[in-house]
Amino acid sequence: QPENNVARVSMQALAAVLGGCQSLHTNGKDEAWALPSEDAALLALRTQQIIAHETGVTDTVDPLGGSYFVESMTNQLEAAAYDYFRRIDDMGGVMAALESGFLQREIADASYIYQMEEDRKERITVGVNEHCTDDALEIPLLRVDREGERRQVDRLNEIRRTRDNRDVAEKLRALEQAAKGSDNLMPPLVEAVKSYATLGEMMDVMRGVFGEYQPSWGF
Repeated sequence: QPENNVARVSMQALAAVLGGCQSLHTNGKDEAWALPSEDAALLALRTQQIIAHETGVTDTVDPLGGSYFVESMTNQLEAAAYDYFRRIDDMGGVMAALESGFLQREIADASYIYQMEEDRKERITVGVNEHCTDDALEIPLLRVDREGERRQVDRLNEIRRTRDNRDVAEKLRALEQAAKGSDNLMPPLVEAVKSYATLGEMMDVMRGVFGEYQPSWGF
């Protein structure tokens, strides 16, 4: 029941604003299936605008300030976050936690627990495990026009044909040398872009130096 996501996103967005968020994204109602359709993306934007202009919630810096319940939850969240920081520090830092698979396992475990709670109906999701219907759903999904892809390929081929390819090769070699050393990679990347090197070409250079990330952990 994708229409239910409109109500969900509205409440999630309002909760984020009440919590003092500095930046906000609202998902389209169909984003779990595909890229959002134009109508869904516009409705998600209108959700933000309604909250901003029609609720009055932005008239106060901290609408929930002083709420004992919010303060209690904030304290619990802060304590749990610092507990994670300590555990990660004890492991030797974030890189060690990544390499050991700790962070990945924590995310996977949280996802598994959430799904089990939903399957056992300990966590109700309306339209998923409660208040469901047997009606077959027709969800109009966004279909990307392949003509746009063809136009971009043609444009890329034209750039490769008309650019100074010797200059491109020189800038890519400079990028490779910087990657092999300890220099800041941003300046050679900018120079490569100015010479019309493609993103793929620049990434190929860095992939050749650094290789590809291969996780050394398992669940």
